Amino acid sequence: MKNKKVFVSIAGNIGSGKSSLTKLIADEFNWKPYYERVNDNPYLKDFYSDMNRWSFNLQVFFLSHRFKTHIEILKKKSSVIQDRSIYEDVEIFAKNLYLMGKMNKRDYDNYRKLFKEMISFLQPLIC
Repeated sequence: MKNKKVFVSIAGNIGSGKSSLTKLIADEFNWKPYYERVNDNPYLKDFYSDMNRWSFNLQVFFLSHRFKTHIEILKKKSSVIQDRSIYEDVEIFAKNLYLMGKMNKRDYDNYRKLFKEMISFLQPLIC
């Protein structure tokens, strides 16, 4: 496994320890860690004060950040670990915001179309 590139994503609920686990595994195997942007996220505070207004903006921010990160990871030659993947947003967070009525159908459909276009550029990592 020393000569193979490994790309691991950690999934889990908010506050479940994804970042801590990411750090532990990165330190143990000397992999590059990638973390979710929380502290410098310009939409997070607004989202929690008015989810109906800011859900689409927040999800697009996360999607663009994860897409950029995913592209960077694919270009790396060394193993990496990240604390949330691009696929969780569309299938869990955006979908649930839509189902809870926090994101309208027009925004949700637009988000899914954007996601579909983005992932068409992502190739599976074959080691």
